[in-house]
Amino acid sequence: MNTGNGSAQRFDLHSHTRASDGMNTPAENVRLAKEKGLAGLAITDHDTVAGVREAVEAGEKLGVLVIPGVEISTRAAGKDIHVLGYFLDTRNSTLLERLASLRETREARNGQIIRKLQELGIAITLDEVIAGLGRPLRNDESLGRPHIADTLVRKGYANDLRDAFDRYLAEGKPGYASLPRIAPEEAMNWIREAGGVAVLAHPGLYGDDDLVSDILERGRPAGVEVYHSDHGPEEEQRYASMAERYGLIPTGGSDYHGVRQGVVFHGDLGSRYVSGECVGLLRDAAAD
Repeated sequence: MNTGNGSAQRFDLHSHTRASDGMNTPAENVRLAKEKGLAGLAITDHDTVAGVREAVEAGEKLGVLVIPGVEISTRAAGKDIHVLGYFLDTRNSTLLERLASLRETREARNGQIIRKLQELGIAITLDEVIAGLGRPLRNDESLGRPHIADTLVRKGYANDLRDAFDRYLAEGKPGYASLPRIAPEEAMNWIREAGGVAVLAHPGLYGDDDLVSDILERGRPAGVEVYHSDHGPEEEQRYASMAERYGLIPTGGSDYHGVRQGVVFHGDLGSRYVSGECVGLLRDAAAD
């Protein structure tokens, strides 16, 4: 049910499109999944479900199962925590209103980042970041730090995306900003209320397993993302044990964002995956 070799059906449950901070259209992600032999993938853009419909339509044409999803931005104990939702009703009006409110917070956060960078003597504006998309930003799409990093690289303030984060945008760096957000357990409730199933994303990135355990106990998600591009073998084993201890579904995905400056970020589509059994368990949990 993990990244194993030779699984008959493989599903990547964590991918992003240009509806948030991915590089590809939703249809391109689906086409890539087909080329890589995946049976399906989840579209899990940040604080938006804007890319799901296009992906579902592409999946129906290509014979690829597209799982409607989202990745919700939350905060706990001073850390940014992400919560994945699967099989949720992407037309649920309450969910759409809630996600819109999160994008407003994200927009205010982006403004703070830009101001901090300007105070460092960096000539950058939000209009430049949006112009870098090469297309208008839709109201239901979200702008993230990778977009700002792209502009920093384009203007010569960083060598590549990782350098932009390491110098300016990562937590603790001079350009980092974070506004108050909802708690992880609230996001999990939102997902359940929209008919979906909640999963705690990439716990290894938080550097605090006590916090992870606390979130799992309070939020009661159905699963935890054990297999992720930024998890090594030791972390996979540790979170697989944690999933077993709490009776959770061990899920996984690449967290694919596409190619930026020639580098795949975080991992290539299909590099982390789960079996059809895991997908069935998630679907059943959403139906309960």
